[in-house]
Amino acid sequence: MAIVRGSFMLMAIAALIFAIVLPAAVHGHEGHHHAPAPAPVGHAANGGSPIDQGIACMLMMVALVLTYLIHPLEASPYKLF
Repeated sequence: MAIVRGSFMLMAIAALIFAIVLPAAVHGHEGHHHAPAPAPVGHAANGGSPIDQGIACMLMMVALVLTYLIHPLEASPYKLF
């Protein structure tokens, strides 16, 4: 039991050291700032046309309705199909 607790403490200390040292090592080069990415333009700006989003929404509603119609049939003691 003492070995497990000792190894846990060793791993916790190592994780704490890495959590402090690694970000400082990675972000240590403060002089290298990158410009932000440009904003998307055109069709990709909204992630899809409103027609595509409407069709996807309707298909999800159909799937939801079918799920709630079929699930009680499976749980029911009467077998219809």
